[in-house]
Amino acid sequence: MPVPVPQQRSASAAETSHGDLTLLVIEDDPAGTTLTVPELSAAAGTRVRVRTARNLTEAARLLTDDVDCILLDLALPATGAGNGPVADPGTGAGAGPEEEQVSARADELAALTHVLRLAPHHAVLALTAQDDTELAAEAVRVGAQDYLFRGELDARVLSRAIRYAVERKRADIAQHQLTESRLRAQENARLERGLLPTPLLDGSGLSFAARYRPGRSRALLGGDFYDVVRTPDGTVHAMIGDVCGHGPDEAALGVELRIAWRALTLAGLCGDDLLATLQQVLEHERQSEEIFATLCTVDIAPDGRQAGLCLAGHPAPLLARHGRPARLLPYEDGGPALGLLPRARWPRRQVELGGAWSLMLYTDGLIEGRVGTGGSERLGQDGMAAMVNSRLEQGLTGDELLEAAVSEVRELNGGELTDDVAVLLLGRDPERIRRWGGCAPRSHPASVDRPPSSTPPVRAAGAHRPPL
Repeated sequence: MPVPVPQQRSASAAETSHGDLTLLVIEDDPAGTTLTVPELSAAAGTRVRVRTARNLTEAARLLTDDVDCILLDLALPATGAGNGPVADPGTGAGAGPEEEQVSARADELAALTHVLRLAPHHAVLALTAQDDTELAAEAVRVGAQDYLFRGELDARVLSRAIRYAVERKRADIAQHQLTESRLRAQENARLERGLLPTPLLDGSGLSFAARYRPGRSRALLGGDFYDVVRTPDGTVHAMIGDVCGHGPDEAALGVELRIAWRALTLAGLCGDDLLATLQQVLEHERQSEEIFATLCTVDIAPDGRQAGLCLAGHPAPLLARHGRPARLLPYEDGGPALGLLPRARWPRRQVELGGAWSLMLYTDGLIEGRVGTGGSERLGQDGMAAMVNSRLEQGLTGDELLEAAVSEVRELNGGELTDDVAVLLLGRDPERIRRWGGCAPRSHPASVDRPPSSTPPVRAAGAHRPPL
């Protein structure tokens, strides 16, 4: 019957103790080796409490969270804890000399492996005979922080060894936690990067560019989401949305809504029917009834000259025609955000785009930054339109335009934005379409911009520039 392992907390007292220390000595003759408390205290300059255990069963009872270090006699048999000596199941009759040597070494270290399993968060010192340096080194390889020879043991050596073992165990635990955290971060980054959309625009003749910046630190995804797909009839459907909040739960819900939107769009739904179905998805997937999402959808006709616009509590897109200032599309006929009203309707408004144009869809993170002296005012949609027009006059287009716009919003805010930001730019240029023989080159995913407090941004291949 295996020895029950006492419940361990995530870190021992060694992680926070800088004063008093508690040493648990495990050997069958404690009086023969253990130094007295006064001797240890004088050598260490601090109080050292000593507990002694004659076997592993007694050690299990004495091993509490306030124990900083364990001194284990390797000569102690791994018995007395309800189980016999640990044997190597891979050896037995007919084993060669090497196998027998390995089995013998495992028997000698059986008590140590039991203690390491019993106390994974405590520092362990191995005590062995003077002439058995090989066994001592093997004990460190197995997991002990250090070893001591019985003949050289005195108060000063033991005190120094205890402190060294405690600090080394703290460093080992910290390194292990750091490695686990780094692996989790890499796994999350791979997962989130795989959830970012890849625009499906082949054959549309439209250009595409996007910028995406999550509000939460060390993340690739926020509560904002977007997507662009071209259906078999030649219509290009674009969408951008924002789940209230910008934590991991909102990011997950945003991904669910984006995937649902793509599936419903490819299945032939559009306008009010699509938004009503998305609201049902939101109502079933959200964690509380207070969660809602704003949305803007655009369906662009195959000839690229007209579009249908639906707004669900979302800011209206910005349209710039060739040679004209950018202006906001009408937003008076919009409906409520998804998740607010159970039987809401979302009218679809027809919009004339013209021959050459660029259409910018964005989330409110771009327009809610502070501006003015003391940051008392918000940028707003009109301020954003003026800012974009000034950049257009400078000849900026595509990725350069979006990069400059996001950077200027940060500068006007006087620092990093706290909300998620997503911006996408669709454009049509008849001259460019003719040069490409009626179709545009393949579109690429958006550039992803991490907050500066996290690791450097992951940037996908640049998308194509719109015609302005």
